[in-house]
Amino acid sequence: MAATDLMSPEMLANPYTGYGKLREQAPVLQGTFLGQTPVWVVTRYADVRAVLGDPEAFANDPASVPGNSTVDVRRRGMKAMGVPEDLVHYLIDSIITADGADHTRLRKLVSRAFTVRRVANLRPGVEEITAHLLDALAAAEQPVDLVETFAYPLPITVICELVGIPEADRAAWRDWGRVLVSMDPARIPTALREMVGHVLDLIARRRAQPADDLLSELVRVQEADGDRLSDDELVSMVLGLVIAGHETTAHLVSRAVIALLAHPDQLELLRADPGLWPGAITELMRRIGPVQSASTRYATRDVEIGGVSVPAGSAIQPVLVSANSDPREYADPDRLDITRRSERGEGHVGFGYGPHYCLGAALARQEGEVALRALFERFPDMRLAVEPGELEWAKSPGMRRVLALPLVVEP
Repeated sequence: MAATDLMSPEMLANPYTGYGKLREQAPVLQGTFLGQTPVWVVTRYADVRAVLGDPEAFANDPASVPGNSTVDVRRRGMKAMGVPEDLVHYLIDSIITADGADHTRLRKLVSRAFTVRRVANLRPGVEEITAHLLDALAAAEQPVDLVETFAYPLPITVICELVGIPEADRAAWRDWGRVLVSMDPARIPTALREMVGHVLDLIARRRAQPADDLLSELVRVQEADGDRLSDDELVSMVLGLVIAGHETTAHLVSRAVIALLAHPDQLELLRADPGLWPGAITELMRRIGPVQSASTRYATRDVEIGGVSVPAGSAIQPVLVSANSDPREYADPDRLDITRRSERGEGHVGFGYGPHYCLGAALARQEGEVALRALFERFPDMRLAVEPGELEWAKSPGMRRVLALPLVVEP
């Protein structure tokens, strides 16, 4: 079988169908990614979990491969996206791509911000922000764009308050984040340089005047023991937390609205029993989770995946949306069923799996539950202002996201 182009118009237009065919015909095969970089594409649930759950055999950093004999997909991708060479390290040398002791060290530093107790304590604030946004929706001229007026403002406000991004700067972060996920090489250099400069300025401000936020806490850690966190790592951590902390949740919310409006039977179950909302968020993440693929892994030795021999040094792309629709794991996987339960607990891999499981998963679930429940309770007759086929989707392999979501939300 010829190498599959993950950037082909067909794959970008309908990843569920495209990856579904691969999953059944050739679940582990060679493909190409940004800049025609060769990767092994892994699409079945068991194989994706096996790759994500074995950091010794599958490293995040190509430098972890003995002999450094692999092609760095990340750097090729950064070049294709127009990321300036002097800024590349802020995106690829981070908690997301670190291995072993470095990953453990960085994760321990930031994980205290996302404990179950701390996330639970954030809930009243999330509910208050949600209520204010819904008030604005009710007063707005109809139709409204839910992406712009609700799905983005809620998570960007929450994560910025947690990290310590001033309110006056949050609109800029929304713009920068959208540029980065657009993968537009004409716009990315300016946006990324502005982001890095802004974080460096914030770090300087927190050193001079600490506040009650995560950034101040990390600055204190750095000043107490500089070996635990470098300046570059601190900048990378802030970039990763803020971008990942609002982009994914924004598109979970917007896509969940589309899915529930298209499945009125499931929406009726939620209206009859609001206690189903936590389970509904789990099922929505499985069925329409916005992140299509995990970060690229690299085989540290000759390995076998799904019966296919993969040489040491190979780049491997685990496809989350395909794994979450695997009929070997889920009965009738293409059906949205908010009462579905897994014997594996959460079950799906929408937040990843293994040591690099999403740090902010609990916060994302909480935001999704609060936002969607309040939205549908406040506007029970909410409806799309266009036909579903008229919605415009971003053509990006990293995240499945709708560019705008016009709705009529009159009370």
